[in-house]
Amino acid sequence: MSKRLLADLALAFASLIWGATFVVVKDALAEISVFVFIAVRFGLATLLMAAAFWSVVRKMSASTIWAGAQIGFFMFGGYIFQTVGLQYTTPAKAAFITGMCVIFVPLLLAIFARRRITGWVWTGVALAMAGLYFLTIPPQGLGGLNRGDPIVFGCAIMFALQIIFIGRHVQKHSPTALAFLQVAVTAILAAVLLPGVAAARWEAPRLSWTGEVIFAILVTAIGSTAIGFSLQTWAQQHTSPSHTAIILTLEPAFAALTSWLLAREHFGRRTLAGAVLILAGILIAELMGRTPASSLQ
Repeated sequence: MSKRLLADLALAFASLIWGATFVVVKDALAEISVFVFIAVRFGLATLLMAAAFWSVVRKMSASTIWAGAQIGFFMFGGYIFQTVGLQYTTPAKAAFITGMCVIFVPLLLAIFARRRITGWVWTGVALAMAGLYFLTIPPQGLGGLNRGDPIVFGCAIMFALQIIFIGRHVQKHSPTALAFLQVAVTAILAAVLLPGVAAARWEAPRLSWTGEVIFAILVTAIGSTAIGFSLQTWAQQHTSPSHTAIILTLEPAFAALTSWLLAREHFGRRTLAGAVLILAGILIAELMGRTPASSLQ
């Protein structure tokens, strides 16, 4: 099995983890505020990753720390924009706008990195975006813009930059170190900004140690964060940022499937059409628009 295929499977599995935990997190947020959840989740993941990868962590160079801090800044920014925007818009619209990072990755690479993006990749991006629309937007459409939509739009740009900066640094630094650092930076920033968020009355800190909250923290800290971001960072050694963004559009498909399995949502023709379009976009980009390994740098 080629490393490229293993990378694609790793990204798909990370998408599965992130999508499958959506319902768990949504239920837990009734008992814990968002910023507290992010701080605890990423803080625990940081401790677990430090213990598991201590031999790598203790040897990190200043340049590696700087590279990981950049990635962590964009990841944290993505969570901030998404969290704040969700207060003023619907989850469906937020999910669709967040998924627009699949467009921004090749677009930003083409504009600022002068990276040539093939027509097949753009075709895959278009199909994946159409699939996202069917998966997340109800038949009546997007409706009017509200104040939360442009905020979540910032989230899509931040996550696109996170993917791009992983691709930029992962060839020069340890993927394990970068995965640890982006998680640690997110935890630190969440903890540092938590008092300011409370003082600004954006969100009152709250935490109830219920079974649902404990389960959600453990699942997301271990699965979604420690494992998921480690897989993503490793995989991006062997595939391009544009392909990464396309494969990660599987996340809402897995979220919809999980919700259906738990009898939370009806898995209708519209949802199925969205999943098929995303899969078609991935297959076209992977089979017809493969990026040579030499161009991943």
